[in-house]
Amino acid sequence: MIGEAVGLVETVTKDFGPIDVLINNAGITIDKTLRNMSPDQWEKVIGVDLSSVFDCSRAVIGQMLERGYGRIINISSVVGQKGNFGQTNYAAAKAGIIGFTKALALETAKKGITVNAIAPGVVKTAMTDKIPKDVMDKIVESIPIGRLAEPSDIARAIVFLADEKSSYITGQVMGINGGFYM
Repeated sequence: MIGEAVGLVETVTKDFGPIDVLINNAGITIDKTLRNMSPDQWEKVIGVDLSSVFDCSRAVIGQMLERGYGRIINISSVVGQKGNFGQTNYAAAKAGIIGFTKALALETAKKGITVNAIAPGVVKTAMTDKIPKDVMDKIVESIPIGRLAEPSDIARAIVFLADEKSSYITGQVMGINGGFYM
């Protein structure tokens, strides 16, 4: 996948100029208890949710370091902070993103690059639309604010972290979960 990411970055840079902001926002779930999870199911979720963060960050980091500027924003999950039944693969990947974020922030802090993560709670997306209504009702009941996050709730945080005026914020995990994880 690193080759694909490098090719994509080269194309974007050629067509639009240097990349100032990278948002790593890939995510899939394959929910099974560990006992019933196949190695392929583990690898697929880790590959999409975590390895893609490495691939894309690695593909842009050189040009950001050369220019002395960049913003990398990684989308983790509340599940990476607290775990969730039947999601060992997803929880591991999203927790890995948090560790990756903090380590890369340390590597790049003095070079004009900030690296932060957002850990959303349950967001209204095509992925969550597949959750049965009775299960979704229980999830919403457990969120103190009483609703799912809208994509715009997450987008506002991304815009904030991407702003040049947010240059003193790095290595942080911003929880946007309606009080689901306090």
